[in-house]
Amino acid sequence: MGKTYERIDGRLRAFIESQPVFFAATAPLADDGHVNVSPKGRSGTLVVIDELTLAYLDFGGSTAETIAHLRENGRITLMWCAFTGPPTVVRVHGRGEAVFRDDPRFAGLVGRFDPAADGSALRAIVLVHAERVSDSCGFAVPLMEYREDRSLHSDFFDRKTDPEFAAYCEGKDHVGTSIDGMPALPLPLPPRPAV
Repeated sequence: MGKTYERIDGRLRAFIESQPVFFAATAPLADDGHVNVSPKGRSGTLVVIDELTLAYLDFGGSTAETIAHLRENGRITLMWCAFTGPPTVVRVHGRGEAVFRDDPRFAGLVGRFDPAADGSALRAIVLVHAERVSDSCGFAVPLMEYREDRSLHSDFFDRKTDPEFAAYCEGKDHVGTSIDGMPALPLPLPPRPAV
């Protein structure tokens, strides 16, 4: 039976921090807007900052739907599934914001992550303030074994300089605006601040 929690601590925090993948879901306010669900991986790219705050690194490579939705309405849900061990699903419903490279908080937030998780394609940090924390059974979630992170993303983007990455973002569809035409990643992409 599912339960709700006042905070992310103890068993919940350990569960969240041990999962190799999670999902971020957002949606625009418009009835005909596209709901977005994104898988997030890459070890060390999510941190639990405190009992009601999480953050994850947002890398380039696809569209910027999550950023566009957060800029419009701030609603976000994060979800983790246990693919090994006891069957569990944890959800954090909350308010999110994208912290961009030119935000004074950016460098301090990046410092909370494992330096090995940072990458050359980092375009923002998504900060999530939990409003509802819950778990439920994961009886229908399959058992799967985690082997390793894929290196294709980092291999591709680590070959680009920061100016080349900025040009990549400007040339890609649905990075500056969402597929629904909403403002997404502010372009041109500011240079990364020194950390």
